[in-house]
Amino acid sequence: MYSIIVPVYNRPDEVDELLASLSKQAYKHFEVLIIEDGSTNRCEDICKKYSQLLDLQYFYKDNTGQGFSRNFGFQKAKYDYFIVFDSDVIVPPNYLQTVSENTNTLDAFGGPDASSPDFSDLQKAINYAMTSVFTTGGIRGKKQNAGGGFQPRSFNMGFSRTVFEKTGGFAQRDMGEDIELSIRIQKAGFRSGLIEKAFVYHKRRGNFKDFFKQIFSFGKTRIILSQKHEGLLKLVHFFPACFTIFSMLFCCSLLFNGLIPQIIQTTYLAYFLAIFIDASVENKSIKIGVLGVLSSFIQLNAYGMGFIKQLIFG
Repeated sequence: MYSIIVPVYNRPDEVDELLASLSKQAYKHFEVLIIEDGSTNRCEDICKKYSQLLDLQYFYKDNTGQGFSRNFGFQKAKYDYFIVFDSDVIVPPNYLQTVSENTNTLDAFGGPDASSPDFSDLQKAINYAMTSVFTTGGIRGKKQNAGGGFQPRSFNMGFSRTVFEKTGGFAQRDMGEDIELSIRIQKAGFRSGLIEKAFVYHKRRGNFKDFFKQIFSFGKTRIILSQKHEGLLKLVHFFPACFTIFSMLFCCSLLFNGLIPQIIQTTYLAYFLAIFIDASVENKSIKIGVLGVLSSFIQLNAYGMGFIKQLIFG
């Protein structure tokens, strides 16, 4: 029996899509708790629409951030295994069946994210930038990542009530609260792992401006967490910062010829050509290939800028 906890802030349309997908689950032994985190645009009417299809509870509370809203949901949950989703995911019909076949050996788990075939071209391109081996090294959704061991993320993660009682759940507002909790779960000695087939469709941010802001905060968060947890900062995390500096030099070289060697300029352009080809082939679309280049450029530079800002200026 699973308790699914979803914090939401002013996103009723997303909740509608999420609940519609949960109503189609092949595995039926679960409840859903929607935690409205101080929204002005509430989703209560959306929840009422699904009250006959799902074992569904709706709660409204003051705004405290998504992590503490999840803790609120854990305290209200009936069952002994919690699953956390972001409101911008859609859950495939066999998700819970897959989870139920694996959680008997895991105290905590995470699953990958993917783009649905009916997502927009921009959403598919952003998903590519967040998961490609060219941009993130393919560490998202892998059993081993650059942080040292698998760390579930809050768009798709679960853990037992015992884990919650031992760790206290989420301990900070926003800014990498899921990574921070995953680290404490590992340190407490609980068994944590990836369920590779338990993926969700993740819509992410709907435009480049919001995408930049989100990834910029990810870069800042990596430094903040590394200051609290020794050994969290790895060499691979410096790559976007190096890329950002190189991008600045490349732009300057266009204005001041000879600033950097031609071979390095060629390598820079070849890198994005490889991204274009890979994104086009993977998505069977030249348009997504172009958007994939733009998304990757934003993803790397936004993370690098946030990383550098926090590292130097705090």
